[in-house]
Amino acid sequence: MEKEPLTINGIEKLKEELIFLKEKKRPEIVAAIAEARSHGDLKENAEYHAAKEQQSHNEGRIEEINDVIARANVIDITKIKNDGKVVFGSTVFLKNLDTNEKIHYKIVGKDEADLKKKLLYFKSPIGKGLIGKNKNDLVEISTPAGVKNFEIKDVKYI
Repeated sequence: MEKEPLTINGIEKLKEELIFLKEKKRPEIVAAIAEARSHGDLKENAEYHAAKEQQSHNEGRIEEINDVIARANVIDITKIKNDGKVVFGSTVFLKNLDTNEKIHYKIVGKDEADLKKKLLYFKSPIGKGLIGKNKNDLVEISTPAGVKNFEIKDVKYI
């Protein structure tokens, strides 16, 4: 069983989602199934089949979250001495050498990743290209959109 690295924020969000799915979503689905059953013939009851499918998705996600939490290796980046190295959980400030754009990413786990929020999956091409590099390094990363060139301006453990 492979450990799954997570930030403190990531594990908290998963726990919140789990509580929501178990305590709010599950009872709503059970009520929808009961309501649909009361309408009679289940073979031709679209509401019943939709509710059962929704139940299946919900229970699958609950199982998935339980599995991730069980395998979690929670990393508190604030307790690690910052030596300027890009590690899981660090926030990396970059300069795109091709466009001169300044950007930053926090390196996170799969369930936390969200590019719109600048949360970058550590196994993504850019994440893999940054892990292990140091402040002031020049990095060339092959991505599906082509080769990207960055300069690591700063690394913070926040």
